[in-house]
Amino acid sequence: MFNRMPVPDHSTHPNVNPHLSEQIAQRKPNALLPEDYVARLLTGDRVALGRAITLVESARADHQQLAEQIVAQCLPHSGKSFRIGITGAPGVGKSTFIETFGLYLLSQGRRVAVLAVDPSSQVSKGSILGDKTRMFELASQANAFVRPSPSGESLGGVARKTRETILLCEAAGYDVIIIETVGVGQSETAVHSMTDFFLLLLMPGAGDELQGIKRGIVEMADLIAINKADGERKGLAMRAKREYAGALHLFPPKSSGWSPQPVLCSAIENLGITEIWQLLLAYQELTLKNAYFQHNRTRQATFWLHESVQASLHNLFYHNERVQEQLQAVEKAVLDGSMTPFKGAALLMEKFLTPEKIE
Repeated sequence: MFNRMPVPDHSTHPNVNPHLSEQIAQRKPNALLPEDYVARLLTGDRVALGRAITLVESARADHQQLAEQIVAQCLPHSGKSFRIGITGAPGVGKSTFIETFGLYLLSQGRRVAVLAVDPSSQVSKGSILGDKTRMFELASQANAFVRPSPSGESLGGVARKTRETILLCEAAGYDVIIIETVGVGQSETAVHSMTDFFLLLLMPGAGDELQGIKRGIVEMADLIAINKADGERKGLAMRAKREYAGALHLFPPKSSGWSPQPVLCSAIENLGITEIWQLLLAYQELTLKNAYFQHNRTRQATFWLHESVQASLHNLFYHNERVQEQLQAVEKAVLDGSMTPFKGAALLMEKFLTPEKIE
């Protein structure tokens, strides 16, 4: 029998000062120290978790500094969850599936957090903002946490904040973290780089089953779940399953040693949910035994190190006064064709790298 990864008991923590709760209560909310947030997080306090995530998502320098300290102190208490990425085109039923799946996990004694990566919408501020309403039953459960993603930002910024949010959720005792992407697109690569298992949801009867889905996304998938396999669509779902079973044999073997497969499910009729969870556990057992699980986590940490360096350099560059002074003029020159983009970039880099004169 497979022994799941140990889940720490966050109801009590030996490092928490028994008088700390009284001290925290006497402080104003905006005067909380990093250790106050961490102490609350370790007890599973969802309000403290929400506030800590808000700090992570904030663009204010003082909030960012506080968030970094909180994440750093939470790091020793993180890493003990099963991180699951779920993607699928709009209309495939991700919200319904995640709610049904999440409620099933709660019935198995798990604590579930649902996060999202969605930098796509500048107008609607991200379609998952409505998912907290659609996932009302899951969100209202004591052992579940549903968090909309930040919006109107670059993919790298949203993904970095989602990764930090994962660490906070793990410190708060959530042992299954579900990261949802809003559509089939660029964000899948980011989600794949921060999860242990990648689930692709498809819908039967949407035309050619292999058309419109990027090969790279199918290659990333550890499991393909054909949702809405009920009623009149059951026959179409079975045909799609056969097509994908044949297609998956054409892909090279995964370095994890796992063989992806297609399965049928219906979130509305609660069909296939147990089977999917058993397959996820089988994957976890296999990759823990062959050491791929930890190897993948280590590789992801290295990836996010370099991503963070790039993000920091990007911010330093565009906040540099000398770059800001020349940026508009260079952009105009590139637009009217009097300067090549490469020359413009070289000129701005020269301004950036030139030491500031001391008066």
